[in-house]
Amino acid sequence: MTQNSAEIFPAHDGGPALDPDLLTGLAKLAVHVGLNLQQGQDLVMTTPASALPLARAITAEAYRAGAGLVTPIVSDRDMTLARFHHAQDASFDRAPDWLYDAMAKAYENGAARLALVGEDPFLLSHEDASKVGRANRANAAAYRPALAPIAGFHINWSIIACPTPDWAQRMFPDLAPQAAFDLLAQAIRMTARLDQPDPVAAWAAHNAHLAQRCARLNDARFDSLHFRGPGTDLRVGLADGHFWQGGASVARNGVRCNPNIPTEEVFTTPHAARVDGVARATKPLSHHGSLIEDITMRFENGRVVEARAARGDEVLQDMLSTDDGAARLGEVALVPHSSPVSRSGHLYFNTLFDENAASHIAMGQCYASCLEGGDGLSKEDIAARGGNESLIHVDWMIGSAQMDVDGLHAGGDTVALMRAGEWVDF
Repeated sequence: MTQNSAEIFPAHDGGPALDPDLLTGLAKLAVHVGLNLQQGQDLVMTTPASALPLARAITAEAYRAGAGLVTPIVSDRDMTLARFHHAQDASFDRAPDWLYDAMAKAYENGAARLALVGEDPFLLSHEDASKVGRANRANAAAYRPALAPIAGFHINWSIIACPTPDWAQRMFPDLAPQAAFDLLAQAIRMTARLDQPDPVAAWAAHNAHLAQRCARLNDARFDSLHFRGPGTDLRVGLADGHFWQGGASVARNGVRCNPNIPTEEVFTTPHAARVDGVARATKPLSHHGSLIEDITMRFENGRVVEARAARGDEVLQDMLSTDDGAARLGEVALVPHSSPVSRSGHLYFNTLFDENAASHIAMGQCYASCLEGGDGLSKEDIAARGGNESLIHVDWMIGSAQMDVDGLHAGGDTVALMRAGEWVDF
């Protein structure tokens, strides 16, 4: 008799028990819906050590699906903290460029990419902010060769979450560890549509719905978007020849995949020089282990000219100074307030989830795949269309049940897209 992944691999070692059915369901979802892993295709997988039970299950499922070689890259909270507590100062200006070069080589040779998330969202919140910033900048610069195939959608890739004890306790600090863990696991099951009788069919229907929404927006050919809500009055120009995407898409290698599980957004590329007004965050931002709260930014001619945060302001300022493109937008996304992630009522302190609970914008690198003809565009072509270039890509949430969004045509006609955070038929 064939054993399932939960029977082969135990749940969280020394921690709260992970439901075997959830473990198996997430593994199948990651391999067959998220990645759509192809016969003989290699897989590069990054995972926090706390998510190793899911990483093991995914590895087994990938090999059963015919994977060539699965290569895991594991990070560990205690090892990460050891650097900040004991490393020499020069360490924080370094990153493993050799590792990222190897990852880029793997993608060039046809490998798929999977990222597991579940790390403590506040891991570095009490560490030296300047060291955190320096380490982030060094890592972003070194990571660029490995990021390019992902940002350009050259390969099939995906991100999926694993419930972990540290993450659960951050979300539900007043609950006992097992109760907090179970509540997070339940939320992940629901937002991943694993609570449906046929999750694969549910994802197919959801992807079809997002594709219809994208088709309407692409047919409308809006010149810009206007966001209006508490503390926000923002006009976001859209890149020339922009293209809306959402849900499953076909990568340049011909494989249809779901880059994010969960996903509720439709998104496109803004014009880096045509963003004006004020935007206020509606959710905290967890950025590389630090929490940034109550963000407000003012834009002029596409660039942030004023930014502040009630908490984590030093981290925010450091992020925006990464390079010239870090203070400009690389993505704009629309998400209904009634999305399953929003309906869960939880604040996840994890961008994968929180960005799918609210409309959002992203600082930094744009997605060339959201430009018509993006496959053949040079960096100069992308810039000429209004696409932004940066070492970072950081999403932050501005949508809510009080947010209205209009689409504006070049001639000045205005079309209602969202009212009180929900889609309006147009």
